[in-house]
Amino acid sequence: MAVLWNVGVAAAYFAGAELGLLDQLLRGHLTPFWPSTGIALAALLLLGWRVAPGIAAGAFIALVFNGMAIYEAVPIAIGDMLAPMLACYLLHRVNFNPNLDRLRDGLALVFLGAFVAMTVSATVGTSVLVLSGDALAQTRENPWLLWWMGNATGVLVVTPLLLLLRTPRRPGSFRLARAAEIAALLAGTFLVAGLGSHTRFEVLFLVFPFLFWAAWRFQLAGSAPCVLIASVVVTLAAEGRTGTFAEGHLFTELVTLQAFNASAALTGLLLAALIAERNHTYREVERAVIHLSDVMSLRDRAGRHVESWRAPSREDDARRQ
Repeated sequence: MAVLWNVGVAAAYFAGAELGLLDQLLRGHLTPFWPSTGIALAALLLLGWRVAPGIAAGAFIALVFNGMAIYEAVPIAIGDMLAPMLACYLLHRVNFNPNLDRLRDGLALVFLGAFVAMTVSATVGTSVLVLSGDALAQTRENPWLLWWMGNATGVLVVTPLLLLLRTPRRPGSFRLARAAEIAALLAGTFLVAGLGSHTRFEVLFLVFPFLFWAAWRFQLAGSAPCVLIASVVVTLAAEGRTGTFAEGHLFTELVTLQAFNASAALTGLLLAALIAERNHTYREVERAVIHLSDVMSLRDRAGRHVESWRAPSREDDARRQ
């Protein structure tokens, strides 16, 4: 069974790598959005350490398939495996809940799973490029920063969505009005992100009201798909160098893109976690109030029963006198 899980994870990692390399803005396998890292971390959180070899195999196959030399692909694939493994270890250390229904879980995924752990793959990857004399390591675009940001974005955008899909809702649990609201959210996010990234006006910030709306109404179930849509649409616009990304230095445009993707993911993820935690606290308080009310009701009934039992005995004493 473990072999099948590893094969499946390797295939998913390879597919994510191919999707990520479609948005390759800098020659040499550097992309601003690397979905495979998010897939790898979600697989480790849900399936355990046994799928680590599948991550390394998927990374190695993807790198060699896209023209990288084997002596470079081997250490880079190991780094791509170690980074999500470190992220998984750190998240387990802080009792991370994959439901992402607490603010602390959102903060842990952002700072430990994305920002801290992804320094491993970026450091290993760029070190290999420097030692092998790859021309990419000599560019002015700071490959370490781009490598780290691409992997971190993959964790922030893809991992929450995959963790959400592990517990899908039953079709009957959605009312028609809520389904229509979700469809309006997804369509609105797509349209605003598309218009904002294909015009020269700096209006990409108009995406954020949709992220607020999605997180407020549906928590992670609404914010995760909206963040993915916004990130993919804007990344494709950056790859085509259109609208907002039509002019300017490549590195500047990459940093702008990464800032948007990270800001969108942070906003959607943390706000959704905060609201989910608030709703959970409200439900706990409501259950405690109901329980206390039941206890008081039982106490009152017991008291009345005792009084009704004692009353006849006093009357009998009076008759005896």
